[in-house]
Amino acid sequence: MKRRTLLSLAPLALGSPGAWAQAYPAKPIRLLVPFPAGGATDLFARAVSQRLGDKLGQPLVVENRPGAGGALGSDLAAKAPADGYTLLLTTSSTHSIGPSVSTRLPYDPVRDFTPIVHLGDAPSIMLVPNSSPARTVAEWIALAKAKPGQLNYASSGIGTIVQLTAELFKSQAGVFVVHIPYKGTALAIPDLASGKLDVLFDSLPTGLPHVRDGRLRALGVTSAKRTPLAPELPAIAEVLPGFESNTWFGLYGPRGLPPDVVSRVNQAANEVLAEPDLKARLAKLGIDTAGGTPAQFARMVAQDAAKWKRIVVERKITTE
Repeated sequence: MKRRTLLSLAPLALGSPGAWAQAYPAKPIRLLVPFPAGGATDLFARAVSQRLGDKLGQPLVVENRPGAGGALGSDLAAKAPADGYTLLLTTSSTHSIGPSVSTRLPYDPVRDFTPIVHLGDAPSIMLVPNSSPARTVAEWIALAKAKPGQLNYASSGIGTIVQLTAELFKSQAGVFVVHIPYKGTALAIPDLASGKLDVLFDSLPTGLPHVRDGRLRALGVTSAKRTPLAPELPAIAEVLPGFESNTWFGLYGPRGLPPDVVSRVNQAANEVLAEPDLKARLAKLGIDTAGGTPAQFARMVAQDAAKWKRIVVERKITTE
């Protein structure tokens, strides 16, 4: 009888996957953000982490680990124990673009991570100086075609999504525009406003205020369709069919994260992303909430990475 009792208790002592995942999380979860505090990704992480922690019953403690364009923090997450207590909030920079512009990443974006959920998307905005003769996307393309090599665009640096968005635009529009890299788009805004620059594809949350205060003119947004974040602006895709560029935000775990833990976090994240007040809060940051399954997230990242790799190869872009 004693032997049978011990045998019946053995699975509980060892912890079956279902029982273990049901107890998860039993302590605070570290949420690595591979970008500096105060930036768009950090603000997004803090907005989502608070609600997600409430839903999971344990706090998500945001830990900023910036460096190497997000590679440092991402690598730290990849090498963390696959127990669900270290998660990574990242963007297209580390998992779609980075692998294409650099061969020196210390991690593999597919092999070394477990996708959990697509959290949101932030489109960019096409900005021109008020002195520009172009008032629509079509007019700007016509202007660039009439002056090949005479117009320029600014970016936040080589290999950034700002540059790649402009190069995607150039590729689809069939125009030749000179690249002028800056150390951040904030440094390019004064030159754009003064007319020294001809166009900038800035993130919606940082670019739109300059339009609304009359400093710059917006021609369109880079989302596939018009966005409720700026409903007055047309999508560039209305002129260039299929054009789309978004900075996506997603949640990953290290490779080998238990499926039950992935399911638990995914379900909680989807519930949080559906909350109207969080949607409204993120909209003020220029972000559309997403959601969905881990498989859908993985497919989206794969498609996004393939698109940017094609542009990187075509335009011979590298950070090395």
